[in-house]
Amino acid sequence: MNSFWYYFYNIIVLPLLKSALYILSIFNPKVKDGIKGRKNLFDNLNKNISKLDENNKTFWFHSSSMGEFEQAKPIIQKLKKDKNINIVVTFFSPSGYNHSLKYPFADLISYLPFDNKKDINKFVNIIKPSAVVFMRYDYWPNTVWILSKNNIPIFVVDATMAPNSKRKSFVVKNFHKNLFKHFQKILTVSAEDKMSFMDFDITENKLLTVGDTRFDRVYQKSLTAKTKNLFRDEIIKGKKILVLGSTWEADEEIILPAIKKLLKYMSNVLIIIAPHEPTPKRLEELEYSFSEKSTIRFSYKNDYNNEKIIFIDSIGILLTLYFYADIAYVGGSFKQGIHNVIEPAVYGIPVIFGPKNKNSQEAQAMIEKGCGIVIRNKKEAYKVFRKLLTDNKKRKELGNISGSYVNQNIGATNKIVSELEYILGK
Repeated sequence: MNSFWYYFYNIIVLPLLKSALYILSIFNPKVKDGIKGRKNLFDNLNKNISKLDENNKTFWFHSSSMGEFEQAKPIIQKLKKDKNINIVVTFFSPSGYNHSLKYPFADLISYLPFDNKKDINKFVNIIKPSAVVFMRYDYWPNTVWILSKNNIPIFVVDATMAPNSKRKSFVVKNFHKNLFKHFQKILTVSAEDKMSFMDFDITENKLLTVGDTRFDRVYQKSLTAKTKNLFRDEIIKGKKILVLGSTWEADEEIILPAIKKLLKYMSNVLIIIAPHEPTPKRLEELEYSFSEKSTIRFSYKNDYNNEKIIFIDSIGILLTLYFYADIAYVGGSFKQGIHNVIEPAVYGIPVIFGPKNKNSQEAQAMIEKGCGIVIRNKKEAYKVFRKLLTDNKKRKELGNISGSYVNQNIGATNKIVSELEYILGK
């Protein structure tokens, strides 16, 4: 390793990061939960290490939070299905850790220790990984250096690198050059990502474009979703259904006026709205914006009486909701950035979203193909919703493009597993 960056990180950067975390924990319950959860990290680790079979090799998968772990699941499940191996899963954030404690394909689940040398050395010596897989971007310098020093292969999976990434700024770029040279393979989502990683002077044999496991994960989950009966036939029969997924107030300010106008002119429309945060207060605010008899909450669906709008007051069912949709709007795209557009696209329907979509390569691809439609104001929202709900031919045409786009991108898991299986053969 470059000794300058090693000492700079450990003497200056790491103490500042730790101080910032402890200060932030005073104001942020999530950060406080993460610090508290790590207090018994090694006690829990020593208590659960017996779950690992000493005769099997151990793969360690690390994800920052729940979203990245969803991308790891297809890889883990295929490895577990095909090979006798131990799977260790770690998280940086409490949201990922707390929601994954019962994940059946992991033999051991833990927080990642904060990135000081003593704790990382101790962690590595206890679990003795045969290989480590970082999901997307959450790789920590001391962790990387210690793994490399112990000759443990390091992979980055579902890796992305925007051409204008801040990691390419002058000083930070040199630091990342040093870090990336310790990785055995960086498996990128796209050819563009691969080219962007090459700016760090990474040898080309370490870079491989394999695709994005999110497509595989969404496809797997969609097969299960199709078997769930969330709505009785009389609720959805004969209706054109628009699902609004993960909406924020900024989305709703644009979308709800278009919905109200749509309901004036179309009698056979059902609107399903899944707010990003379905708190009682937010649901009451949304209900108040419509007439009293036009809405019902999902939890009261057994009392359904031809209401035009169903508000979703539970979480974890959005992917299944999209199964019922003729068209879908994906939220976040009038706020800080769009949510997952693959989830509705997997069902072969047109996908609509707002202008803040540059954070999603999938949204960009769907815009280019024509099955992803951008709306910028209330007038455009109404026009697009009305057109797609009344023009069956156009809706089907765009939906077929969406479905084909997802199907063409399934298969990253097999390519990644073939790279990891090389380690098993050693």
